[in-house]
Order: sequence, then structure tokens, then C-alpha cells
Amino acid sequence: MGKFVNNTDEFYKYCEENEVEFVDFRFTDIKGAWHHITYRMSAVEASMIDSGLPFDGSSIDAWQPIEKSDMILKPDVETAFLDPFTADSTIIVICDVYDIYKNELYAKCPRSIAKKTLAHMEEIGVGDAAYFGPENEFFIFDDVKFRDDVNSSYFRVDSQEGAWSRDTEYEGGNMGHRPGTKGGYFPVMPTDSMVDLRAEMMLLLEEVGLEVMLGHHEVAQAQGEIGVKFGTLIEAADNVQKYKYVVKMVAHLNGKTATFMPKPLVGDNGNGMHVHQSIWKNGKNLFYKEGEYGNLSETALHYLGGIFKHARAVSAFTNPSTNSYKRLLPGFEAPSILTYSSQNRSAACRIPYGAGEMATRIETRFPDSTACPYLAFSALMLAGLDGIKNKDIPAGPMDIDLFELSLDEIREKNIAQMPHTLREALEGLIADNDFLKPVFTQEFIDTYQHYQFERQVWPDEGRPTAYEFISTYSC
Repeated sequence: MGKFVNNTDEFYKYCEENEVEFVDFRFTDIKGAWHHITYRMSAVEASMIDSGLPFDGSSIDAWQPIEKSDMILKPDVETAFLDPFTADSTIIVICDVYDIYKNELYAKCPRSIAKKTLAHMEEIGVGDAAYFGPENEFFIFDDVKFRDDVNSSYFRVDSQEGAWSRDTEYEGGNMGHRPGTKGGYFPVMPTDSMVDLRAEMMLLLEEVGLEVMLGHHEVAQAQGEIGVKFGTLIEAADNVQKYKYVVKMVAHLNGKTATFMPKPLVGDNGNGMHVHQSIWKNGKNLFYKEGEYGNLSETALHYLGGIFKHARAVSAFTNPSTNSYKRLLPGFEAPSILTYSSQNRSAACRIPYGAGEMATRIETRFPDSTACPYLAFSALMLAGLDGIKNKDIPAGPMDIDLFELSLDEIREKNIAQMPHTLREALEGLIADNDFLKPVFTQEFIDTYQHYQFERQVWPDEGRPTAYEFISTYSC
């Protein structure tokens, strides 16, 4: 698994061996969405790989103005992999965006920001490698419908696994095997109806270069997860983009629909993106100290302390949708209390059990997959580096079941919590962003928070919901 090519010469050789007809150049916007432009293989000269490809940066949300729209895609050929879904042989190459006006990596390109974050870590002498291991959960539905109009708003998702389908008439009969609400963790077939679908996803993820370790049904009905090996910050973020692409496409081609939306079902568990992290220097894991709590070093605790201190601002990137905060509620294994614990999944940070030097790490459990992975990982790292610099101490450890604490008990223990809404997160970012400044420009921070307010917060706050009709219509 891993890279298929290491340089431009190998790229052309690989394309020839696989009779490639098209080259698909992809880049990521600030939402985390992939965009692409496809060239005929015969038109892709080596000079294009070196100098880049022109495109219109003004047509991408929150990027360039029309009078300065020309931008360059800089292909990273080491990311190349064959697209398993196209009819004609197509190779995908992930790109960075280059600013021709400043002659540097574009300040609003998430992948470029992630590269600058790694460079900053090395420049200040903290480490020379950072490893990230995201765990992306998803739902597979049979059908989804939604509407948003001036006088009507609704959504409806459907799955034969759903408890609501117990009395549905199906051709061939209703077989009745369903996990039920919060009953989906590790059942076998026929209750787990997605075994073959996940297997197909796992095989194709390996085809595109990810090292796949496991797959299983998650706690919620119609929910799954596939575990892949960690990588460097950039590799891990690239892999999230591949992972989401493969999961969505396999579902689509099987007549299903996949979503990484944090909370599509009321009353059942949501989708998270737990993020494992560690920093290394000269081949040594800086987060490890044998004999300490969870084998965590002082450096690891300071790193975590920085994440907790800046959690509101960080969550603007790790939990960047209004729907994110519908997941971060007590009772659904969604950790919103900012403390850490060994083995305890109710804390915002879990320290995995029994890890030696090679595997000791922290696992932040609050992020979700609506995050742009490059921005989320960069924000986490920059907060952590700031914590190392200032020797911040996180609250904890706490080994009790934090899900059982009442709001009053949380306040009595003086434990900070994640923000409860995207508005709170963005206001936190506005008030607290100096820790990002070594990498994130003020222009990018301003653009990002304005974009999120306009795209998510204000439209969401201005719309009545079905539940509001239940609670207030007859008042």
C-alpha cells in the first residue's frame, strides 16, 4: 500500500503501463470538497507537471476576486492513483494551489496550509514528523429526500435497517432483522446488512493506496466504519479525501447513498472523526514516557492542554457545520467535556490502552467528517504546538463515566465543554486566533468565519423547524 509513483518519470511509466487515457487533477476547497479538471493523457506534458495548470480561482467559493482570478494547480505526482470508478483508464493526481500574484503557496488552499503547518513545527524545533490517524464513520441509506422552501422544510432518510421499517411492505417480505436504535455495534448478518458493501469499499480503498485494517457496523442503525492505517499529516488528510470518495461511490454504484453528516438521525448515535495524533523527533515519539498516566509525556499533556485551551476556535475547523453540534450532546457517546482519560470513551480525549512507545498517542474524539481534513489537522496541531510553547495543562485525567454527569455536576467540577453551536465556535475563532497566526493568515481567518456565518449559521438560525411547530405553534 502507499505510493504508486515517486517522481515524474515513474508517473509517465505508470500511466503507460496502465494505458491511462485521462489525468484527473484534484484540489480541495475550504469546505473540504474535492474539485477536479480532467486532461487527456496525450496533452499532459512534463512541463505542465513542473510548472502547473491554470484555472479560475474566482469560481471557487470564498477564494479569489474576479480581477485576480488566475491561479495555478501544482500537481503532486506522488499522490497519483488509478480511479477505480471511471469507464476509461483515469489517473487521479492531488494538487496544491499556487498564488501567481504572491509567488507562493496559496494562503486559502487547505493542503498548502497543512504543508505550512508541518514546516512551522520543524522551524520551531518541536518535531520532524507528525502522525495523524482519523477514524471516519458514515451512514448508508437506501433513499434520502429533503426540501427547503419558504413554506415547507423537511428531510426523510430511509434504510431497511431502520427500526421505522419494521412494518414496511417489501417485495419478497419483511425479514425483520434490524439492529434497532443504538443496537448496531458488531452484529453479524443478517442484522448487519452492509457486510458485502463494506467489503467492496475496503478492497477498493486498498486499490487506491490506503492500508485497510478492519471494517464493522457501528452503534447506530445503518452506520459503518472502516479502519485505515495512520499517516503523516498530509498523507492522512489525502486519505480522508480518498476514503470519502470511495465510500460514497461504492454506495452510489450499489443503489445506496452514503453520508458523513454528523447527525442525520434523531435519537441515535452520530458520525464522528476521531483523530489520533503524535509528534516525533529523530525517530523518537515525543508523546511517550513509560510509567506516566497512559504513558503520556509532559510534551503530550502540554499539546493536549493547548487543544483544550483553544477548543472553541479549533472546533470551528474540526466541527464546522451546524449539524456538528447536534451530535455533541450527552447520551450518544459524543464527547463534549474537555478532559482526558485512559481507555475512557466518554472523555474528549482518550488515551488508547496498552500503547508502548511506537503507539502512544492522543485520540481527540470530538471532530467530525464535515471538517476539511487539512484545516482540521492543522488547527489541532497549531493549538497543540501553542500548548507546548506555553506549557498548558489539560483538565484531568478523569476515569468516571462523563456521560452520566449532569450539567450542574459538570459546572461544579469546573470542566470546560465544547461549544454548543457553530456560532459559539466561530465567535471563539474571532476572539482567539493568535495561535493560528504562524500559518493561517488573518485574511483567511476572516474569510473563513464570514463564509461559515453566511453559508451555515445565519440560514440555519433563520429557518423554523418541524419541532418548533410542535413546541410553539399552539402557544
